[in-house]
Amino acid sequence: MQFVIFILVYPIIWLISLLPLRVLYVLSDFIFYIVYYIFGYRKKVVYTNLKMVFPKKTEKEIQTIQKKFYHHFIDIFVEMIKSFTISKKELLKRYKFTNMEVLNDLEKTNKSIIITGAHYANWEWVIVLNKYITHKSYAAYTKINNIYFDKKIRASRERLGANFIETTKFIPFVEENKTNNVMAIYGLLSDQSPQLHKAKYFSEFMGVKVPIQTGTEFLAKKYDHAVVLMKTTKVKRGYYETEFKVLAENPKEFEDYKITDLFLKEIEEQIRAKPAYYFWSHRRWKHKDSIPKEFL
Repeated sequence: MQFVIFILVYPIIWLISLLPLRVLYVLSDFIFYIVYYIFGYRKKVVYTNLKMVFPKKTEKEIQTIQKKFYHHFIDIFVEMIKSFTISKKELLKRYKFTNMEVLNDLEKTNKSIIITGAHYANWEWVIVLNKYITHKSYAAYTKINNIYFDKKIRASRERLGANFIETTKFIPFVEENKTNNVMAIYGLLSDQSPQLHKAKYFSEFMGVKVPIQTGTEFLAKKYDHAVVLMKTTKVKRGYYETEFKVLAENPKEFEDYKITDLFLKEIEEQIRAKPAYYFWSHRRWKHKDSIPKEFL
């Protein structure tokens, strides 16, 4: 059944990806109308999240952010489709790095690096980073259930220089590289909600106390990898810029959870400045009412 679904759907996706982005954005506007006004995909989740973290904003302000988010959300969807066939030349034109010297200088210290970021703006197109670095680059990803789509998506991204490692295999892979003295740059998104029973740290994120993902800090301290924040902004439709900021060059020197707190502070500032570009459809605050008493 997986193969049947793949051969029916993938050719359509591939043909759509051949369209110029200016045409795809027209399609995005049409899909936005259907998703927002007709189906209302996760509108309750988005609205609840926005009201929770922006309690002082008016109803009109919340609705404005919500609409802008859905426009951006659909744009990201069509940009992901375009990734199947977009050329490296076009991607390099649309996705810029403002201070590559931050990573390049760390590479010269013979250290591996963990780049951490959030589900903000467009994190997919960071795969062109490989053009500017000397270390090998790897990104953690969650395997798609359909093995045929999973293989095709990985191949389309890897042709642009990215290397993907399944989340369940990521730590052993990092350890193997460390053992073999392989210098690498690893990409991790760190704003998602961890499983409650596995959570070790609870703190406020956007003013709401929730379990916090600490995998980046754990890996950095265990293997002595520098931690760099990736802050991506949307310049205009279809164009992005990423700035890097060192959070910890020598992570073992930091108190527990200090690196995580620095990450949260930076991401909160980015979200509050332009909230429409964060992925509000995620149930990021789903465990807010289930915090163990000892952490309250």
